[in-house]
Amino acid sequence: MALALAMAVGMGILLMKTAPALSAEVQRANEEELIFRGEAIAEALRIYFARAKQYPRDLDEVMKVRPRILRQKYKDPMTPTGDWEFITQVQPGASGNTQGLPIVGVRSKGTQNGIHIYQFKEQVRDWTFSADQNLLGLGDEATRLRNLQRTPTPATQGQSQTPTPTPKN
Repeated sequence: MALALAMAVGMGILLMKTAPALSAEVQRANEEELIFRGEAIAEALRIYFARAKQYPRDLDEVMKVRPRILRQKYKDPMTPTGDWEFITQVQPGASGNTQGLPIVGVRSKGTQNGIHIYQFKEQVRDWTFSADQNLLGLGDEATRLRNLQRTPTPATQGQSQTPTPTPKN
């Protein structure tokens, strides 16, 4: 009897130690899925705009396009309801209601800090997935930094990225 009780306590302790690691693994997987889904929606919005010359008013309009440009109407994996916060082409009114406004992107309504850092941001809610990064100031510091990294400066033009070996004397 005592042995069974000791084994049960030992198993409970082991389970308590693995629970945080397991919840972190679930969050990590949800964040990866959030990035995949958000980028897929942003790309579908870009394609929709290229075809229709306007942004859709909801994701159902994107789903009606044939051939399909979005595999399915993805839900936000970071929230229980799966509802996205829409980034709109024009700012919502005083009520904050975005219904009926042209959608240029989505962001999660999740409030947790991310395990991943995406777009140089830690908070999941700050990760934006937009078809137009320059709309309404969405061209943030991360976009500027990425562009700077790609643009050669006069000092680095014509130089190779790999260091040249120095001769040994």
